Amino acid sequence: MALPRRLLHEVTRAKCSWAGSLADPNLWDRLHAQALPGSPPNFDWFFGYEEVQGLLLPLLQKGVPQGPAAPPLRVLDVGCGTSDLCPGLYTKCPLPLNVLGVDFSPVAVSRMKYLLEGHGDYPGLHPRHPASCLRFLQADARNLGALCPSGSFQLVLDKGTWDAVARGGQAGAQQMLSECLRVLAPQGTLVQFSDEDPDVRLPCLEQGAGSRSVTAHELGPFRGISYFAYLVQAAQ
Repeated sequence: MALPRRLLHEVTRAKCSWAGSLADPNLWDRLHAQALPGSPPNFDWFFGYEEVQGLLLPLLQKGVPQGPAAPPLRVLDVGCGTSDLCPGLYTKCPLPLNVLGVDFSPVAVSRMKYLLEGHGDYPGLHPRHPASCLRFLQADARNLGALCPSGSFQLVLDKGTWDAVARGGQAGAQQMLSECLRVLAPQGTLVQFSDEDPDVRLPCLEQGAGSRSVTAHELGPFRGISYFAYLVQAAQ
């Protein structure tokens, strides 16, 4: 699989060493460790939360449990890195959310916990809805294990993680897809964000989606690049 053009541009812009695979956590540790004092706290592949909140909010509204005692909607971001996606959901979404960001880079997880709790130049993050919560944990999206029970998330997000994992082979990418679908609630939605063309991505997703439907929605252009949101949902 060819490296998506925007991911190649972003890694090059970040001056990341190519001594290793994009599926190697050591490479991402080095990348996330490059953040300098005074630099933006979040580094986003492709785009940030603001650009996709119009897509995500209707999906969230559809999945919110009903009733005054209903728990917050559970959201999982696999390969969250230091993206603004989880913080954006937590601080800007008006719905009650239980957001979990996982990444196999301990450096990325440590930086996001630092940002969440507030240290130094960062005052900490505060929820838009009082019932919302946000956590970051170290985990490999290809094997979420007991950390993420089956059927426990109404929304699973993947922004560029498939693109990176697939560089190590389609077997790893399909294993990650299987894990994402395992932890997805029966009526939940998996959203993959990528700049990869639907002619390439859709057959890969359809292969592993089983009875679920797979659709592609064009996004952008952002900074001159068009992207796609691939939605995997229960068949209507």
